[in-house]
Amino acid sequence: MASADATQTASGGALLVRWQGVITPDQAVLKRLEGLAGLLLLALFTGLPFFTRTGLALVIAACGVLWLLWCLCSPPPRRIGTISRWLMLFLAIAIVTTGCSPVPIAASKGLIKLLSYLGVYALLCKLLLSNSRWWNRLVAGLLSGGLLSSVLALRQLYASSEALAGWADPNSISAGTIRIYGPLGNPNLLAGYLLPLIPFAAIALVRWRGVGAQLFAGTTLVLAATATLFTYSRGGWLGMVAAGAVLLLLLLLRWTRHWPPLWRRLVPLAVLLVGAACLVVAATQIDPIRTRITSLLAGRGDSSNNFRINVWMAAIQMVQDRPWLGIGPGNTAFNSIYPLYQQPKFNALSAYSVPLEILVETGIPGLLACLGLLASSLRQGLKQLNADAPSALASIASLAAIAGLLMQGSTDTIFFRPEVQLIGWFALASLVSQPRES
Repeated sequence: MASADATQTASGGALLVRWQGVITPDQAVLKRLEGLAGLLLLALFTGLPFFTRTGLALVIAACGVLWLLWCLCSPPPRRIGTISRWLMLFLAIAIVTTGCSPVPIAASKGLIKLLSYLGVYALLCKLLLSNSRWWNRLVAGLLSGGLLSSVLALRQLYASSEALAGWADPNSISAGTIRIYGPLGNPNLLAGYLLPLIPFAAIALVRWRGVGAQLFAGTTLVLAATATLFTYSRGGWLGMVAAGAVLLLLLLLRWTRHWPPLWRRLVPLAVLLVGAACLVVAATQIDPIRTRITSLLAGRGDSSNNFRINVWMAAIQMVQDRPWLGIGPGNTAFNSIYPLYQQPKFNALSAYSVPLEILVETGIPGLLACLGLLASSLRQGLKQLNADAPSALASIASLAAIAGLLMQGSTDTIFFRPEVQLIGWFALASLVSQPRES
């Protein structure tokens, strides 16, 4: 896989990339491959919330095939970067857990899905390293899909309440709340999809030039944030707060980096305190928000919380039984094993927590590899704060998006849906494709 720190001589990873560049086409062919990759990824991200599962699978598979073809026609990187090394380690662990899984056929389906997502990520890295101008184009595609999804979702506020009643839990503290879900059919999924788009839209508003482009980014930012609020997804709300806080903090650290040391410390702290005060006022004075926050703090007194707690307890038992090898990657493997541990009337499709799901599927080694990937990504992004404006702003947007997804993923596994996960891979590829120097 391509990496931003491909700047040194070949190292231990040379054997892994030796197959690249065996074909030597002319530059015109490479340019066509770049254009084809850009158009394919642009179509993928623009239509992300509207593709059928079959259509999405075909586009994702095409991305992997195109990456293989492009690698065969271009020289390999001189060094495999740290982020790519952690990813390959996690992939190796997933392969081992698949082979040792009690349900290997089910786990192999999850492994194939993981490989397909990594194909999209690898093509993103290859494209952005080849031509950084595609970053703006891909963000424009993401925001186009997000804008249309937000409009369709907000229109549901004027639909009959019966049409939205399927997502109102009568046993919850927040019973009767009308939740919008847009083209994705699930309020939590819509929130997970829109959540990482919010920091990208905010950075596009700052980075792009021209009234039309800024109006497009600003409109998407406002409508996506509004639609996320009306999903009444508690994880989505927490993720939006986390993404906004990280975005604001990193922008302040960048904008004040030439200020006197005292002001560099006081201004970001003051802004964050004001933001926290506004959140407290909203949580205590605005009735719909107060109701959802109350349900979040109700523990087992809320039916949704009670369901998740029971699933978490069962998932922890699964980890205790297979702490090192897990059960293999993918929801098919989880669905095959979970009924042996579930409590009566508490069937579940996932562990409802991304770290816990990783533990269940790939064991402690898989979680450690993911933590190493997270630390490496954070270090790569923070190096860019003092870089030139385009790369720094792209890194800030990516870190904020990752922070939001992590917060939502602490109590939900919406991240594993392709509409959300592929945006996460885009954020990671954006960090990898930035120049190494700060």
